[in-house]
Amino acid sequence: MNCMDPIERFVVDTYGSRDPDLTQIFTPTKEMRLRPHFDINLKALKAGVSPEQVPITELPTIVQEVNRNLQNLLLLSVNEENEYFIAFDELDLGFDPENQDYKNRLIGLLLACRDINNAAREAGVKFFAVIFLRDDIYNKLQFEDKNKITENFASLIEWDTPRTNRTLRDLMERRFTLRLGEKEENISWETLFNETQEMTGRQSKYNHITDRTYLRPRDMIKFCNLVLFEYNKRIGDGGLQNDKIDNVDINKARHSYSQYFLNELDDEIHKHVPRYRDYLEVIKAIGAWQFDKNVFLSKFENQGFGGGERSALEVLRALFEFSVLGFYRPGGGGYGGSEYIFKYKEPGTQFDATSSRFRVHPALIEALGLKRTNVVDPPLSG
Repeated sequence: MNCMDPIERFVVDTYGSRDPDLTQIFTPTKEMRLRPHFDINLKALKAGVSPEQVPITELPTIVQEVNRNLQNLLLLSVNEENEYFIAFDELDLGFDPENQDYKNRLIGLLLACRDINNAAREAGVKFFAVIFLRDDIYNKLQFEDKNKITENFASLIEWDTPRTNRTLRDLMERRFTLRLGEKEENISWETLFNETQEMTGRQSKYNHITDRTYLRPRDMIKFCNLVLFEYNKRIGDGGLQNDKIDNVDINKARHSYSQYFLNELDDEIHKHVPRYRDYLEVIKAIGAWQFDKNVFLSKFENQGFGGGERSALEVLRALFEFSVLGFYRPGGGGYGGSEYIFKYKEPGTQFDATSSRFRVHPALIEALGLKRTNVVDPPLSG
């Protein structure tokens, strides 16, 4: 017998169609016909309830039994030679860090996917339920088995870090090859970008672009598309064969990209830090992409935020958590050279409240009208 047959008959008998209206499934007037399709222990049901006519209102008392039967039959029905993936994405839509119901639904989804993946492994089938979730949202969730799931089931997707061999260069080269390559031709980064001429700060074009991303594919693709747009304006309609992408194309693309980056940031941070745009005004008032802590404290007071819901230090911490800012970490002591630490590059790093110097993410320089200078520590008033 095909293991899908009992499932299909259950759906048809209960909902009248193989393709029921999902908005009508849990209406109080519905009845489920569980037997003979499922092997279910019905002791939890009220006396007098027939297994062939179970009111939908009784479902909560036997839902685990129903789900177990459905899961077992589904896993028995899959082809062992194939791989099956169910992917859950865009779970950040409608996210509200203060909405506990939303968090509970996410936790339930995480636990359900963990359980069905374990069941699939025990059944010897290649069936995987995969959840794509922003790390800032995942970090907001608190539940009993979170550490076990983090250690055994979660993978951090990252690019161009010491912890992975994946690079955005490889990703873009595959896209270049698919879009522009002929036959088995591979299009390398250097085929399109003139890397013989360095950018400001003696950076390669690749590093210059990736420094202005959160090391995410969508940021990289957006920047490269804007660069291509500026390149085409410069050379006309002749195509890439006339010349390579050069510094001037990247410099012109930075302004449009910076505004895009600021808009993307708005989508991710505004629910966590509702007044973050006001705090960006403090940075705009400083006017530089690097500044000492006391400069921020002074401007913060001048902007009228003193005594508000967040202290200046709490604001710096919040902006660090979303990689708007990085803090300065001096070198020495066996830890390598001095550097600015950004959360997106080192997710496990905690904010250093003792740090005296900060740097704005380079992608925000144009959108915030900042200069590539350092504002040194002034004496605090009062």
